[in-house]
Amino acid sequence: MAKIWSDLLGHPIIYGGDDPSGFERNVASFMPKWMTYEMRLMAERYVSDGMIPDADDVERLTKILGRPLHSYRAFATEIAAGA
Repeated sequence: MAKIWSDLLGHPIIYGGDDPSGFERNVASFMPKWMTYEMRLMAERYVSDGMIPDADDVERLTKILGRPLHSYRAFATEIAAGA
């Protein structure tokens, strides 16, 4: 994702790494501690297991949305163009 945003914005975006504890500390200044803890656990799970869809997920989501899925690059391009 950092490479995609670097390409779109025209300047380097640095990947923050796989340790979400810094994120937890930062958001704890304005979010409840229980919520920051849960968000850290969720981020750790993304790092350990990824977000690889099951075989039928694409078909199921396409049917729910009524359109083909977009790539992350397409999403980021749309957001960057509107900024």
